[in-house]
Amino acid sequence: MEMPIPDMAVLSKKARIIERLQEVLPKSAVIHDEIETKAYECDALTAYKCPPLAAVLPSTTEDVAAVLKICHQENVPVVPRGAGTSLAGGALPTADSVILGTARMNQVLETDYDNRFIRVQTGRTNLSVTGAVEEEDFFYAPDPSSQLACAIAGNIAMNSGGAHCLKYGVTTNNLLGVKMVMMDGTIVDIGGAHLDSGGLDLLGVICGSEGQLGVVTEATLRILRKPEGARPVLMGFNDNEVAGACVADIIKAGVLPVAIEFMDRPCIEACEAFAKAGYPMCEALLIVEVEGSDAEIDEQLSVIMDIARKHNPVELREAKDADEAGRIWLGRKSAFGAMGQINDYMCLDGTIPVSSLPYVLKRIGEMSKDYGLDVANVFHAGDGNMHPLILFDANKPGDLELCEKLGADILRLCVEAGGCLTGEHGVGIEKRDLMFDQFSGDDLEAQMAVKDVFDPQWLLNPAKVFPLVASQSRRMQQVAAE
Repeated sequence: MEMPIPDMAVLSKKARIIERLQEVLPKSAVIHDEIETKAYECDALTAYKCPPLAAVLPSTTEDVAAVLKICHQENVPVVPRGAGTSLAGGALPTADSVILGTARMNQVLETDYDNRFIRVQTGRTNLSVTGAVEEEDFFYAPDPSSQLACAIAGNIAMNSGGAHCLKYGVTTNNLLGVKMVMMDGTIVDIGGAHLDSGGLDLLGVICGSEGQLGVVTEATLRILRKPEGARPVLMGFNDNEVAGACVADIIKAGVLPVAIEFMDRPCIEACEAFAKAGYPMCEALLIVEVEGSDAEIDEQLSVIMDIARKHNPVELREAKDADEAGRIWLGRKSAFGAMGQINDYMCLDGTIPVSSLPYVLKRIGEMSKDYGLDVANVFHAGDGNMHPLILFDANKPGDLELCEKLGADILRLCVEAGGCLTGEHGVGIEKRDLMFDQFSGDDLEAQMAVKDVFDPQWLLNPAKVFPLVASQSRRMQQVAAE
């Protein structure tokens, strides 16, 4: 994966840059030792690594503004970083960049149960937002599989979803407002603790912008009342395509489960060995969960299980109590860790129409055989957000490159099926050079024009989202215009 050549003018003044950063932050918050910066050389896409010039750990919005002002003056690229759980290389630094981490910005700033919102610093982890309000029977809906570790900053950058986004939506549906620092240090407030804002939908532009437009330091999030109850049902099938057809039929029936999750045999076997959740050994597994009162749950599950029976499941198990429900979800939540114990893998993130699930699953199986690389499937089936895991040997020469080619073909398949390159992981470096497979030149020109407005010097999160040739050309144009 090609990265831009470091700016030697920036590297040559490293000492001055460090000295200036230490004037506005405690020395312990400015990390520049070559050994210590290795902790920031990659995110969860560990196949690509590059130690940054330095890393800074601010504690307040004002700290962030001071750091960005210095980097803007010194023409230093800045890579915003939440918890580093990005699977698309979204926080991969360049050698001449400063990593700006939000880990120390983890405070709850305001909670309003009457108006159902919470305001937090964006270094706070996803799960701890619910932890801050659950005693009052509230919760924060988006729940990525990495929710124990991932930060709200990264959730906003990538517009993250999770298992329950089928009913509650992804981050953009639960984000009310942000405080953001522009590259020149200007602090702006967008949206707020109200239903909607007048004028341009700038909040919609920022959510999912992958750190290209500014550094979000505070977020106002929607919190919801916990449902009366929830109950999952486990469905096993002897064919991936049949399981995909079952998902499509559930959606077509007009029932709205809170989640529909899919796992195929390789993933089932790994999860069962790892978590011992009591999964049946079959070709495909669905976890379908509904919420509401006991009467509502019974009615919804009756419809769903009738649909499942028409597809001849080999297992149809309704959770009888909270312990059994927890075990059903334990395996799914453990999927990525379980797969990591048996092999190196690359996790993709294409999204397709639900009706295309049977066809796309069949084609992925065929492509897996063609490339000679196994693919395990685990994904949010209810909204067609697929996460194929391509297994490869990182120590075998050529395997990573073969994995990348197969991944690119699978993502192109998603686009051809009427979907898109990413649902929640973002573009990062992983998919940037596939953007022309989804967007026309005019489309990308419009997107880059937006970045021109927010970040005229193209210093924020370099080499991400846009094809490398296009982004480097754009930056040179903007610098020349300055």
